[in-house]
Amino acid sequence: MAVVLSERRGAVEVLTLNRPEARNAIDGDVAEALEAALDAAEADGAVSAVVLTGTPPVFSAGADLKKISGPDSRRFHTRRGGFAGFVNRDFPKPVIAAVNGPAMAGGFEIVLACDLVVAADDAVLGLPEVKRGLFAAAGGLVRLPRRVPLPLAMEVAMTGAPISAERAFAAGLVNRLVPAGRVVDEALALAAAVAANAPLAVRNSRTLVREAAEVTEREAWALNKALAAEVMAHPDAREGPRAFAEKRPPRWTSG
Repeated sequence: MAVVLSERRGAVEVLTLNRPEARNAIDGDVAEALEAALDAAEADGAVSAVVLTGTPPVFSAGADLKKISGPDSRRFHTRRGGFAGFVNRDFPKPVIAAVNGPAMAGGFEIVLACDLVVAADDAVLGLPEVKRGLFAAAGGLVRLPRRVPLPLAMEVAMTGAPISAERAFAAGLVNRLVPAGRVVDEALALAAAVAANAPLAVRNSRTLVREAAEVTEREAWALNKALAAEVMAHPDAREGPRAFAEKRPPRWTSG
C-alpha cells in the first residue's frame, strides 16, 4: 500500500498521507514518499499547485511515536525537505493544506509549512509535544507566532492543548472553514483559483509575501523591485491586459 497517494486534478496535484492504521503518522517511508511526490510535482510544468491532505478521518498525528526512539528515528527527515520530506523545503509552487481531521504535533507543523489552509469545521490543531517531554522542532514554534497573535501561539506551545479549527480560522491561520466532506473540494477550488493566474506572477508574488516578513523594509523594497521587474518583462504581462481588453481568457506561457 502506498503511504502517499498522488492524484492529478486538472493543474493541481493532490497528495494524500495514507497510513490510516497509524493516524497518518509520519515515518521514514512517508517522508521519502512525500519528498518524491513533491519532486515529481515540481518537475512537472503542468502542475500549478499542490493540495496536501490525509486519508480520513485524520490529517496527521505527526511523527510516529512508536518509531521515534528507535534506530530509524533520523529517517523522519530527508536531506532536502526536513521533517516529513517537506517542512524545510523551498518548494516553488503553492501548497494548500486540506485539513480533514486532527492535525497534531508534526501534522500541525506540516500545515504551518503550507501557503494556504482549508480546514474541516470539526478539525483540531495543536502542538502537544510538551505533554510528552518533546519539542516541536519541525518549524511549529517558528511559524506559529508569525501566523497568529503571540498570546495564542504561547498557549498552544506551552499547554500542549489543541485548538479548534474554528478558533484557528478566527485567528487568521485558516483560510476556509467548511464541513469535513467538502475540505478537499474547497482546497481544489482554491488551488484552481491560483492556477488560473499567470504562473510567474503567482510565483513572484508568493515569494515576496513569504520573504517580506523576514527582512527589513529596505530589503523588502529591493526584492519587490527585482521581482516586479521580472514579471513586467515577461510576455504574460502583455497577454493579461490584452486578454482583458479583448474579453477572453488569457493564454499564459510557462513561468
